Amino acid sequence: MAEKTTSLASQAYDKIKENILNLTYSPGMPLTEAMLTAELGMSRSPIRTAIQMLKSEGLIVSDYYKSMTVREITDKDINELYQIRELLEGAAFQLIFSSERNEEYSYRIEEKVVRMCASAEDPYEWELADTAMHMEIISIFENERINKIYENNLCELIRIGQYSVRNGMQIPKTNENLKKMIEYMREGDAEASFAILRADHFKIGRDSALKAEIIERLL
Repeated sequence: MAEKTTSLASQAYDKIKENILNLTYSPGMPLTEAMLTAELGMSRSPIRTAIQMLKSEGLIVSDYYKSMTVREITDKDINELYQIRELLEGAAFQLIFSSERNEEYSYRIEEKVVRMCASAEDPYEWELADTAMHMEIISIFENERINKIYENNLCELIRIGQYSVRNGMQIPKTNENLKKMIEYMREGDAEASFAILRADHFKIGRDSALKAEIIERLL
């Protein structure tokens, strides 16, 4: 019986987390045990376990009155995470080229971009593929601490990325720009390749996410 409860709790956790990450449960949305048990068709016990797990990850928060909501995304969250990405990935690009591994990494990144192109009709799946592409870029450091910075912020990166898509960041155009970035990498043009990532992913991505966050607040 305990094993079954654990399995159900794991299923509940996976489904609630997916709904938070794909914005089915949008930032700031109130949640109740009754609502979640009805939607998932489970008893309250596994739902409560799943909620505690998601609270420990910071995806669900409770106020003084124990009301539950999906954690908000603030302007500060967006600005800080994009700052981290630009700093780390800018340094990663420098290392990729200075170590003369730009051709190798162009193919490694291309594998992730192919998946992004295949997921163009599904913003959530596209964002998962996009996150994998960014993880590939920073893999050049071979630094577990840097990897953990991304992994610890992965849920917010995925949600913020979809904010960007909702309000200005165009998936087909971004995919085409990334293909150009890969071409520049193969040509050995570090400045041009990173300029695409900076302009498309960091500037447009951040600005669109901030705009979407304002819209969400007003709704």
